[in-house]
Amino acid sequence: MLGRVSAILHLGLPIIIAQIGTIVQGGADTMMVGQYGTEELSASGFVNNVFGLIFFFVLGLSYSTTPAVGALWVNGKRDEARTVLNNSLVLSTVGSLGCLLLLTLLYFNLDRLGQPEELMPLIRPYFLVCAISLPFVAVFNSFKQYSDATGDTRTPMWVMLMSNVLNIVGNYLLIFVFDLGLLGAGLATLLSRIFMAVWMWLKVGLGRDVTRNGILRLTRKALPVSVQLCLEAGSFNVCALFMGWIGTAALAAHQVMVVIGSLCFMIYYGFGAAAAIRISHYRGLDDWQEVRKTAYTALVLTLCAGGVITSSVIYMCQPVFAIFTTSDEVKALLLTLLPAFAAYQVGDASQTIFANCLRAIEDVKVLMVSSFIAYIIISLPMAYVFAFRFEMGAAGIWCSFPLGLSSAAVMFWLRFRRELKKKGI
Repeated sequence: MLGRVSAILHLGLPIIIAQIGTIVQGGADTMMVGQYGTEELSASGFVNNVFGLIFFFVLGLSYSTTPAVGALWVNGKRDEARTVLNNSLVLSTVGSLGCLLLLTLLYFNLDRLGQPEELMPLIRPYFLVCAISLPFVAVFNSFKQYSDATGDTRTPMWVMLMSNVLNIVGNYLLIFVFDLGLLGAGLATLLSRIFMAVWMWLKVGLGRDVTRNGILRLTRKALPVSVQLCLEAGSFNVCALFMGWIGTAALAAHQVMVVIGSLCFMIYYGFGAAAAIRISHYRGLDDWQEVRKTAYTALVLTLCAGGVITSSVIYMCQPVFAIFTTSDEVKALLLTLLPAFAAYQVGDASQTIFANCLRAIEDVKVLMVSSFIAYIIISLPMAYVFAFRFEMGAAGIWCSFPLGLSSAAVMFWLRFRRELKKKGI
C-alpha cells in the first residue's frame, strides 16, 4: 500500500505543480491585461472563452498516447513506443490544424457574435495570435503524454514552469514596455508555447516511423476523450451563461468558485494521471490485480487530499474570498455556494480517478456516453430548474454540480469494475 502511494506521489506531484503553475500564470495574465485597460480585459475574456473548448479538444487528442506508450515501455519495446509518439504528433498536429481552419472561418465572422464594436480592434489580432499558437500546444501535449508514460513527469513540469516564467516576463515587456497591450499578451503566450514545444522536442527527440494504422488506432481512442472533456467543460460554460442571467454579482461569485474548484481539480487530476501511468504499465504486464489496487489506492489518496482541501477552504473562507473580491454582495453569494462546493468534491475526485483508469485500460467510448448523460442530460437541466423554476438563484446552479459529477463517477466506476470482472478480478 505504502509503495503504491509513494509511486503515485512521485509521479503525481510534478504534474500537480505544473498544473497549478499554469493557473498562476493565467492569473498573472489576467491581472496584467486588467491593469493595462478594462476593454483589453473584456476582449481577452471573450477570446479565451472561445478557445476554451478548442484547447480541451486538442488536449484530448494526445490522451491516447499515455496508455499506448506505457504498455510498450514497460515491456522494453522502446522503438515501438517512439513510433506511437510519432503517430501522436501527427494526430495532434493534424487535429490542431483542422481546428485552426475552423477558427479562421470564425475569425471572418467575429462581428456577427454580438460583441461591442469598440472591442473588435482588440479582439481580432489577439484571436489570430492565439490561433497560431494552437499547433504548438498540440505538439507539446503529445511530447508531454509520451514523457509521462515513460515515468518522467518532471521534465514536462520544468518545461511548463519555465514557460510560465517566460510568459510572465514577456507579458510585462510586451504589454507595458513596448506598449502593445493585449496583442503583447498574445505574443508572449505564443512565444512561451513555441518554447514548450521546442524544448520537449530537443529533450525527447523523435522516432523513425509513422504508421497509418497506428494513427487510426490513436484516433479511435482519442476522439471519445476529446468529446468527454468538451462536454464537461461545456457544461460549466453554459452554467456561467445562466449565472449571467441572474446578475453580475452571481457571475462574479461563480468565477471565483470556479477558480477555487480548479485548484482542487488540478490535485485530483495529478493523482489520476499518475494512476493512469501506473495502470498502463500494469496493463502492459497483464497484471490486473495491481491495476485494481493502484486505482483504489489513487482514489483513497485523492479523497483524503480533497477532504483536507475542502475543510481548509471552508475554515478559511473569509480570507480566501477576500483575495478575489472586496464586494460584500459577492462574498455573501460565495457563502451560499460553499455547501454545493463541498458536496461535489467527492464526485469530482472519484470521476477524475476512474476516468483516468478507463483511459489507461483504453476503454474510452463509455466516457463520451456517460459524460453526455451526466453533464448534458442531468446536470444542465437541473441547474436551470433549481436556479429559475425553484428560484434558488446562483446556489441552485451549483446544486446541480454534485449531481452531474457524482453521476459521472458512478458510471465510470461501474464500467471500470465491469472490465476488472472480465479479467477475473
